[in-house]
Amino acid sequence: MGARLVLCLVVCLPVLAAGTVVAARPPAMFVFGSSIVDVGNNNYLPGPGVPRANRPYNGIDFPGSIPTGRFSNGYNTADYVAKNMGFALSPPAYLSLAPTSSSGPLVPTAVSNGVNYASGGAGILDSTNAGNTIPLSKQVEYFEATKAKMVAAAGAGAVDALLSRSIFLINAGNNDFYVFAAAELVRNRSASDQRRDAAALYASLLSNYSAAVTELYSMGARKFAVINVWTLGCVPAVRVLSPAGACSALLNQLAAGFNDALESLLAGLAPRLPGLAYSLADSFGFTRDALAEPRASGYTDVAAACCGSGRLGAEAECFPNATLCADRDQHVFWDRAHPSQRAAFLAAQAFYDGPAKYTTPINFMQLAQSS
Repeated sequence: MGARLVLCLVVCLPVLAAGTVVAARPPAMFVFGSSIVDVGNNNYLPGPGVPRANRPYNGIDFPGSIPTGRFSNGYNTADYVAKNMGFALSPPAYLSLAPTSSSGPLVPTAVSNGVNYASGGAGILDSTNAGNTIPLSKQVEYFEATKAKMVAAAGAGAVDALLSRSIFLINAGNNDFYVFAAAELVRNRSASDQRRDAAALYASLLSNYSAAVTELYSMGARKFAVINVWTLGCVPAVRVLSPAGACSALLNQLAAGFNDALESLLAGLAPRLPGLAYSLADSFGFTRDALAEPRASGYTDVAAACCGSGRLGAEAECFPNATLCADRDQHVFWDRAHPSQRAAFLAAQAFYDGPAKYTTPINFMQLAQSS
């Protein structure tokens, strides 16, 4: 296996018949985060409290109309980022690759496409939905284990060269704020106490985020595609708590404040980590604009879940007995808390080479093509 892997690691650029070299996709993509980019890791976690999307109507628009574990009616954000980069879809879920086997498909898959470590319900903090998900720190540990197997098969030099050109996609933070907001609601804290609690939360989140990026960098990652936290206060599960179905200003303020701090964190890390390149995508701004001008994006419903039940389709999960909308491409939200396939497609397209206001300091395309 080693010789074949070394050959695979030395990626040749595609050559046209006339001998012209064309741009190659990144050799691999490694994905970290929550349910917005999970492609099935949670299918393999034990316990009744694990959030799973391995049942209809999830996947109804995926090839074969099968529920894969994606919290979507079809492809999700990780898939569309990967497609824009030149892959067929997101790399497969880590736990689907027999990671404990020395002869399983993990290493060949990691070398040729990459691996997805994301987990529904996961947080930047280990305490977020603890016991029912794979937190960001554990996802980074899984990547470390993957790299060790890659090095054993193909050698450190070849693996480091591959990783330096690969894309590391991170989309995390939404669940930390859902858990925090729910706790604050129960505790009925004053405004000043909430601000103090939020400041402490930001500090913990940024410390863990910095540790994850720095650890991945130390293992050879150089190209980071980071997606910030979207408009949490406007998902159906939050809107349904308002008698008027309004967005939660508190949750959106928390998300916006974190996003500002995340931008500063990445800008500060870059000069301290030689060779690090990153693109920070503004999922918050993109979704806010879509909600404000739905017709410009072809949406007819920006408040309700396509799959669910009760008011705004947000009073129950997307189960096989749920109500399913017929116009899925016209909904921003697939279920209580996740974007529809089309919303994921439009967002990934904007982050790849869309308006400059949605990415900083470069877009995903520029990141992929950077040397």
